[in-house]
Amino acid sequence: MKHPTRVRYVLPILGLLVLIAALVGVKFAQISTLIGMGKAMQKAGPPPEVVSTAVSQQKPWEAAISAVGSIAAVKGVAVSNDAPGIVSRILFESGASVRQGQVLVELDTSVERAQLASAKARMDLASVTAGRSRSLVQSDAIPRSQLDTDEAQLKTATMDLGALQAQIDRKVVRAPFSGRLGIRAVNVGQYLNAGTSVTVLEAIDSVYVDFELPQQDLADVSVGMPVRVTIEGAASAVQDGAIAAVDPEIDSTTRTIKLRATVPNKQERLRPGMFANVSVLLPKRDDRIIVPSTALVHASYGDSVFVVENKKDEAGGALKGPDGKLAKSARQQFVRVGEARGDFVAILDGVAPGQEVVSGGAFKLRNGSGIVVNNAVKATPELNPHPDNQ
Repeated sequence: MKHPTRVRYVLPILGLLVLIAALVGVKFAQISTLIGMGKAMQKAGPPPEVVSTAVSQQKPWEAAISAVGSIAAVKGVAVSNDAPGIVSRILFESGASVRQGQVLVELDTSVERAQLASAKARMDLASVTAGRSRSLVQSDAIPRSQLDTDEAQLKTATMDLGALQAQIDRKVVRAPFSGRLGIRAVNVGQYLNAGTSVTVLEAIDSVYVDFELPQQDLADVSVGMPVRVTIEGAASAVQDGAIAAVDPEIDSTTRTIKLRATVPNKQERLRPGMFANVSVLLPKRDDRIIVPSTALVHASYGDSVFVVENKKDEAGGALKGPDGKLAKSARQQFVRVGEARGDFVAILDGVAPGQEVVSGGAFKLRNGSGIVVNNAVKATPELNPHPDNQ
């Protein structure tokens, strides 16, 4: 009777042990699988990054000397009144274009015009008297001295009339040359002392660009050399001009020489006071290796680009990706950078012509990172970009 009771306890225990063993086996298999996947992922490295690429090119590159400068008007003055008086009329609008001699402001001349009328009457009387005396002196009706007195009075009256007319003209403010006006600084009824600024007038159909170069560049520049002017952040096209003057004196503090270029400005894109980037174009042209400026990675320890290469295993054999194609990796290459122009930058050392470099997404890479190249959507770099004004 004891045997069945013992069996009744042993069988559940054996079943429980079998269940525990099965659970342990399942968990062991799962953990082994995860460990295997972890080792495989560790061996494969992080997942590849999607990037766009471009091929380095060797092209003729204009030699240039770069500088920064400021825009100045060829002709610019603060328009002011010559004589004191009260403003009676304002005949211009702020920012308007005016012609040379155009009337801008008139001051009150009521007193002077009354005096002018009186002087004109005296001159008319003196003219009639002098004419009568000329007729009488021919018949010896009056002495010659009387004619001389009448002629002198006529000249005096004429000079008085001219002086009053000149005084009236001084109270009319005119544009000294053709150009564009600034903001109006006076109002009707305002009393102006002599020399009060009414507005500013600048001729900007052609502008000056003043800039400085180091003294060692003096031998490379001369009057008449072409320059290229660009405004940082502006969507307008590059403006071309020429060096108009070279200062004969070198600044003893900065050891730089001042230059002035003349640039046509028919569309008035350049305004006095603007900051400008200036490139003096030298006669010589050299071949340079260029890459898109977006390929450069700037860091405190130097500039670099990522060169696209086939990914290799430890034995040096080429690896293939899940799609069966050769896997790609990015090798960080430090470079020496030259002048930037448009969307490109010249590479003086570190990249050979025809090398494929990462042009988009380089900021998320490190040396040896796996990459997937996708050039379906990418910006097209240009030497003379003309972005649309959005």
